[in-house]
Amino acid sequence: MALKSIPVDYAYVHLLKGEQSSPEHVALNPSGTVPVFTHLVDNGPSFPIGQSIAALEYIEEIFPDKTPLLPPRHSPLERAKVRSLVNIIACDTQPITNRHVMLAVGALGGSPDEWSKKYMTRGLEAYEQVSSKTTGRYSVGDNVTLADVCLIPAVWGAERYGVELGKLPTVMKVYGAMMELEAVKKAHWKVQRDTPSDLAWL
Repeated sequence: MALKSIPVDYAYVHLLKGEQSSPEHVALNPSGTVPVFTHLVDNGPSFPIGQSIAALEYIEEIFPDKTPLLPPRHSPLERAKVRSLVNIIACDTQPITNRHVMLAVGALGGSPDEWSKKYMTRGLEAYEQVSSKTTGRYSVGDNVTLADVCLIPAVWGAERYGVELGKLPTVMKVYGAMMELEAVKKAHWKVQRDTPSDLAWL
């Protein structure tokens, strides 16, 4: 939203308190996950979009001229490159390192932290291999795309769990370029209004 300069109102859901499982939240998103995007169209009823990629593509479709995050429609292969990288994160990496999966791993006697580190590493290694064939300044060429938008929180998560990011030069080149953008700096989890004080950047 910041990349497109679109104002947005936030409602915060505290995962450690289990607020994602509250009746109010589950009524919006039966999966009991975050985020959920709701958008009122012409003051009509809203439809809660409870899947991140569906929300990103919806925003792209209704604001296509504000910092486009997909290549033009006449470049289907370039769009497929972006979507391939998006799905490495959204399908192969993020779901299996989600909080409810980590809790299940712990309940089975495993180490949630080691689990997350292993699968974040595997996902980012795949991203590294694919993006090394598509990268310019960013993941696909020299313009920011949805692939970069998905990569950033994946790297933030990997930093928390000790993934050896130095072994991923393409990923880190793109990450460095993205972190120069004010919109990305404003999106960091450490500067959000609901970040716990002991984790926030001053």
